[in-house]
Amino acid sequence: MTLTELKYIVAVAREKHFGKAAEACFVSQPTLSVAVKKLEDELELKLFERSSGEVTVTPLGEEIVRQAQSVLEQAAEIKEIAKRGKDPLGGPLKLGVIYTIGPYLLPDLVRQNIERTPQMPLMLQENFTVRLLEMLRTGEIEAAILAEPFPDTGLAIAPLYDEPFLAALPSSHPLAAGTEVTTEQLKNEHMLLLGSGHCFRDHVLQVCPEFARFSSSTDGIRKSFEGSSLETIKHMVAAGMGVTLVPRLAVPAAALANPPAKAARQAEGGLIRYLPIRDDAGGEPPTRRVVLAWRRSFTRYEAIAALRNAIYACELPGVARLS
Repeated sequence: MTLTELKYIVAVAREKHFGKAAEACFVSQPTLSVAVKKLEDELELKLFERSSGEVTVTPLGEEIVRQAQSVLEQAAEIKEIAKRGKDPLGGPLKLGVIYTIGPYLLPDLVRQNIERTPQMPLMLQENFTVRLLEMLRTGEIEAAILAEPFPDTGLAIAPLYDEPFLAALPSSHPLAAGTEVTTEQLKNEHMLLLGSGHCFRDHVLQVCPEFARFSSSTDGIRKSFEGSSLETIKHMVAAGMGVTLVPRLAVPAAALANPPAKAARQAEGGLIRYLPIRDDAGGEPPTRRVVLAWRRSFTRYEAIAALRNAIYACELPGVARLS
């Protein structure tokens, strides 16, 4: 048995499809299939049940895949220990970022990282929270920038900043003439949501829980208003299709400048107005906590510290930095 074969069975268990697993491992499907069959013959048991629709893992196969994940992670740590002995900042750092943070943080973060630690380039991966957590567990990435909450997976966590949400409204909307909106006012609006899988969708539903019933329905105007990215949602707001919430870093600086009329003309063609949100119940304005997560067994501590310093050096207007 080889580490390559273990990598293949972990990929098949994750993708539940031999073709997709082969693509993820950058090999042909026949190469992967032959290697998996060879390992099954060596172990004298079937790891996967194959059907035309989907591949499922057998009960014993699940135990073996879990052990294979552990072996792969330990093998990766051997390389990390050797690398750390030479230069903990030498070599790339594989970093995952969720979709609703990446476009707004990464441009400045990449620049800060190049200036501070050019010997440690960032290998970036944007994905959903659940996928990034799995990639952390399997060693496909070494750290991830996520928004809480997410399932406790035994990872090391360092808080980065608390980011408030703002309401985004069409500039022609009656509420756009005010200086703030309330959670009660938002309940009467057509709320635009990100599609399933985005953690920011859940954050919006926490602020406006009454919209949760529309998120799983197949009819209703709100269902047709789901978007694939925050930028798509903002274009839908500009088109007058409804309102949404956005994290502070997603708001163009000009949109919050004074006077508001001038800012409205400058920001996104003057079609969107961003306003702070007040909780009618007297609670704190809605925010999200952004954190850096990594495996506790990851040994390049200096690399994590350098990444955090690069993040803190970024311009983060309107957010509360944490240490």
